[in-house]
Amino acid sequence: MPHSIFVTGGTGYIGSRLIPLLRKRGYEINALVRGGSEKKLPSGATGIVGDPLKIDSYTEHVRGADTFVHLIGVPHPSPAKAKQFREIDLVSIKVAIKAAVDAGVQHFVYLSVAHPAPAMKEFIEIRSAGEQMIRQSAINATFVRPWYVLGPGHWWPYPVLPVYWVLEKIPKTRESAARLGLVTIGQMLTALVWAVENPPSGVRILDVPKIRAVASASGR
Repeated sequence: MPHSIFVTGGTGYIGSRLIPLLRKRGYEINALVRGGSEKKLPSGATGIVGDPLKIDSYTEHVRGADTFVHLIGVPHPSPAKAKQFREIDLVSIKVAIKAAVDAGVQHFVYLSVAHPAPAMKEFIEIRSAGEQMIRQSAINATFVRPWYVLGPGHWWPYPVLPVYWVLEKIPKTRESAARLGLVTIGQMLTALVWAVENPPSGVRILDVPKIRAVASASGR
């Protein structure tokens, strides 16, 4: 099992909830932060000041980590944020991959997005490009592909859950409805912890059905 984890996006919606869970399980956590944001990290994590968009800004601090968890992304993605996806999401994953490879990390966990899908074309293209770059790096990796994560401040799709349940019962729409289904923040966190504790050989994909299955097996 990994004993040291490097996290990017540790002050975000998912990262700020994931770090305490990993700390409770005994992992040493180093988390990338911008200068002045150290106090935003959950307690128990060591803040590493660096620029997520600058090559080699934090590579030396990744050395010794077994696992790299990359959670950086533009908050509240929408089609209007295509430029930000290219400038932040795409650049940050390039920097992260190089840092992980140069530091000898054994397992890279990447927060991607469910695809294909009829909406969010630009966002999906950037996340798919990130997945391709990771594959090309030959690092062992887990791609976690939610569509939308329900949780505090992210409840607006909740009323459409009955529609998903119906679509998942219809043979013609069953696969796409499951793949583009909604997951809760609890299910996501359980899946991420499971991914960290069960590193693959090669590339593994946790899509929505697998995220749900892992969470269900853990009683979530």
